[in-house]
Amino acid sequence: MLNIKIVQQGVWHMPKESMPLAAGYLSATVNSDPQLAAECRTSIHNFSGHAVPLEMAVQLLRGGPPDIVGFSVLGWNMRQFGAVAETIKQANPQALVVFGGNHVANQAARVFRLYEAVDVVVNGEGEPCFRELLRAMLDGRGFAHIKGISFRGRDGEVVTTPDQPRIDDLDEIPSPILTGSIPLLDDVGEFRYDVALLETNRGCPYHCAFCYWGGAVGQRVRAFSRARLRQELERLAEVRAETVVLCDANFGMIPADLEFVEDLVDVKERTGYPLALETSWAKNKNATFYEIVRRMRDAGLQSSFTLALQTLDDETLQAMNRRNMKINQWQDLAAWLATEGLDCYAELIWGAPGETPESFLHGYDELARYVSRIAAYPLLLLPNTDYVERREEHGFVTVRGERDDFEYVLANKDVSLEENLGMQRFLFWARLLAENLILRNTWPVLRAVAGLGQSAAILSLADHIEGQRTPGAGLLADMVRTSTADPDSLAPALEFCFTEPEFDELVLGWWRDVLPTLVPTPWYEAVGEVLRFDLECRPLPNPERRGFLNAELVRSHEADCWQVVREYAYDVIDIVQQTRSAGKISKEKALPDARTVRMRFRHGFADLARSTNHEETMYYVACAEPMPASQVR
Repeated sequence: MLNIKIVQQGVWHMPKESMPLAAGYLSATVNSDPQLAAECRTSIHNFSGHAVPLEMAVQLLRGGPPDIVGFSVLGWNMRQFGAVAETIKQANPQALVVFGGNHVANQAARVFRLYEAVDVVVNGEGEPCFRELLRAMLDGRGFAHIKGISFRGRDGEVVTTPDQPRIDDLDEIPSPILTGSIPLLDDVGEFRYDVALLETNRGCPYHCAFCYWGGAVGQRVRAFSRARLRQELERLAEVRAETVVLCDANFGMIPADLEFVEDLVDVKERTGYPLALETSWAKNKNATFYEIVRRMRDAGLQSSFTLALQTLDDETLQAMNRRNMKINQWQDLAAWLATEGLDCYAELIWGAPGETPESFLHGYDELARYVSRIAAYPLLLLPNTDYVERREEHGFVTVRGERDDFEYVLANKDVSLEENLGMQRFLFWARLLAENLILRNTWPVLRAVAGLGQSAAILSLADHIEGQRTPGAGLLADMVRTSTADPDSLAPALEFCFTEPEFDELVLGWWRDVLPTLVPTPWYEAVGEVLRFDLECRPLPNPERRGFLNAELVRSHEADCWQVVREYAYDVIDIVQQTRSAGKISKEKALPDARTVRMRFRHGFADLARSTNHEETMYYVACAEPMPASQVR
C-alpha cells in the first residue's frame, strides 16, 4: 500500500489554523477512486505559517517515510518545502515528490534547478493530474501519458506534456467538506479553522498584468452545482463556522452567485450560521451584485465590499490590461453602500509601471474621500504574469524575499529606488493606521475641518512618532526600515498599536504638539475628542489594559461582546456622521455637547491582536451608539 502525504502551509502569520482546501481536494479525489482508495493510505499535513522545515520534516517522517508527497506550493512556502523535500528524499530515495500550485506551474525548469528532490511539477488543475500520477506509480508506468505536468527525463532534461483540459463539470471533484477529507472540528468540538474556505466556481475572464489566478485567467467561469454548494453550506453551519471565505476570482458577476447567496441566507436564518461572507468581488459591478448586497444586508450577513481598482491613473491602468468602473460609478457605489450601512474598502497597488508617487497619492486621497479603508499593497512580480514576461520593457529591478520566493519590486522605468523607498514607508504607515482601522474617523474629520488629505495626515503622524524617543516609537521606526510585503513584518507593529497604552500617548502627543498648527482653533478640542474616540473604538484584546474597568460581557447579534460606556465632551458620533455622509461640517465651529456613548466590542480579539487580515479585524471594531439621556446613570 502506498503511503501518500499531502502537505499544505498557511500564509505567514495566522492566529488559527488555515483550512487546507487544496490538500482536501486531492485527498478526496484519491479516496473516491476505488482502485486508489484500496491501495493508497492518504493523510493531510497542514502546517502553520510559522512552522520551520525541521518541524515539518519530523512530522512527515514520523511512522516511516512516505512513498509519495504532494506539496501545495505558493510563494510563501516554496523555500521551506524545497528543504523538506530534500529530507524526504534522503529518508526514501524512491519517494515521488510532486510540487503543484500557482507559484510553480509552468516553472519546472527553475524548480528542478533549485530543488533536485522535486520529481514532478503540476501545471494545471491538480485533481486529475495527481490521480493519474498515483495510478502510474501503482502500475509501474512512466509519466509521459499524463497531461498537464512536467517531469525529469532520463538524462535530466525537463519533459512537459500537453495541457490538461480544464474540468468542465466541477462536481466531478469530490467535496472535501462533504466527504470528511478535511477535519472540521478540533479536539473540543469547535470549528478548527480561522475561516471556512469554499469555491463556488473556477475561472477568470480577465488578463490583469499582475495576476495569475490558478492558471485560469482569460477563461470562462465554470461553477459547482447549486445543490452541492447548498450541502456544503449546511455542513459548515452544523460545525458553527462563523465566516465563509470564497476562493473565487470575481464573485457577484454571474446569476449563480445570487443563488448561492440566497441559499446562504436561508441556511443562516435556520441555523444562525454563518455570520459573514468574504470574497474577491467582481471588479465591475452589475445588477446581480446589487441584488446580492441587498439580500445580505436584509439578512444581517456581514461582509467587506471591495472596490478592486488597483490604480486611478489611466496610463497605469492601461499597462495593467484593465478597465475599471468609471469614476462616477465607483463613487456612486461607495455612497450607496454607505447609505445602506455596509462596509466598503478599496484596493490599490503601488509600484506598477506608469504610476508615480504623485499620481498614487492623488488616487489614494481621492479614494479616501469615499471609503473608510484602503488596502494599499506593494507590487510583487508573480510567475506566469504579463509583467514578468515584459519585465525588460517595464525596467523592473527586483529582489527575492529572504523567507519567501516572491520578487519584490525595487524600481521600474518610472520610479527610482529612492522614490520607491519613500513610498514603501508610506505603505507601512497607511496599512498600520488606516487599512487596519486604527484611526478610521480621524482622517475624514481632519480633511473636513483642516483641508488635510489622508495621505498628508498619515505622514504627519508618522513623522511625529518616528521623532519620539520611546521604546514603542523605536519599535515602529525600526519596522518602517525593515518592513516588506510579508504580512509578518507588520504583525508586531499591529500588536503594539492594539495592546500598548504607549501607542495612545504617541497619538495624543501628535494632537498636542502638531495638530495645533494644522487644525483651526475652534475645532482643535473637538478633533482631540474624535481622536480619543477612535483610539477607544479599536478592537479590544483586554478591557483592563485599555482602562475599561467597568466592561461587561454581554450577548449581542449572536456573539459575545464587551460592552463599555464612555463619555465625550463633544458629540463625536454626530461629527463623524456629518463628515462621512457630506464630506464637510455644517457648523463653523465645534460646540461642546457632552455625549455618553455605548460601545460593543466583539469578544475574542485577544487571539487576533497580531492578525494582519484587515477584513477579519473589521468585525472587532466597536459598534458605537449614543445613549439616550434616560439610560445615562
